[in-house]
Amino acid sequence: MAEAFVLQGSDGNPIHTYRWVPPSPLRGIVQIAHGMAEHAGRYAPFAKCLNQSGYGAYANDHRGHGKIAKSTEELGHFADKDGWELVQGDALALSNRIRSEHPELPLILFGHSMGSFVALSLLQRFPERYSGMILSGSTLPGGWLERLGLQIARFEGLRLGKRGRSPLISFLSFGLFNLEFAPARTPFDWLSSDPQAVDAYVADPLCGFRCTNQLWIDLLEGLRSIVQRGFAKVPKNFPIHLIAGERDPVSKGGRGVRALADWLKASGLERVTLKIYPGRHELLHERNREEVMREIVQVLDTFIAS
Repeated sequence: MAEAFVLQGSDGNPIHTYRWVPPSPLRGIVQIAHGMAEHAGRYAPFAKCLNQSGYGAYANDHRGHGKIAKSTEELGHFADKDGWELVQGDALALSNRIRSEHPELPLILFGHSMGSFVALSLLQRFPERYSGMILSGSTLPGGWLERLGLQIARFEGLRLGKRGRSPLISFLSFGLFNLEFAPARTPFDWLSSDPQAVDAYVADPLCGFRCTNQLWIDLLEGLRSIVQRGFAKVPKNFPIHLIAGERDPVSKGGRGVRALADWLKASGLERVTLKIYPGRHELLHERNREEVMREIVQVLDTFIAS
């Protein structure tokens, strides 16, 4: 059962956080960074699986997501300024809290989609805090489409304001993702082949909202910073496992996540592994989610055994 608590960000902002820690002896802790337009509470089934296998789990809502947002108007907006840095700061505050509560245990980062880039940023800056990383629904950052997207987001920010929500950006992201699944039953068929999972997402008032122009600027500038920073500080034997669905439009049907794996290896990291599953973007909500979660636990076991 989840225990909710509130951390304080570096700017005093409350960070709504979940802790799933069973009473039995633990083998390690997994810190979860969720994706865009969703929230940390959706990871409760994954946390239950982790708990049953001897792992604790923690997850915080990102700025403008979940219970951090004080109103529907705040959903989808990191901050007027320095949003990407603040989101990273919140995740780092959670890492520090976990370390204070479980100083002897390995801490593994799990990042999904947008959260995968939060995890990559934390690893680049603070590799000594972590023992491994698993990325879901990710892709190689820094392509020309992202550079074009950043220019569009900046233009839309000037046109509609930082807190404006551009229909054009929405179409160029989630809208295009769904085209592959036409005729689509919902605007979010690209998330999962399980209609019940998609319906639960659609019915969740904390999911599926449009993000602000400034959030898109923050995110796309954040992706550029990941490419620029590189992985020189990360030990070569640091373990990273990538997973994606073979019909995930974010991972470009596996091409983007394979390119990410190749980039990590070319950066000198020697323990990068990859698995492509049947499914779409949200593997933890796919028809084969039990298999995915079971194999994630197996990967965690290899991380802490090495």
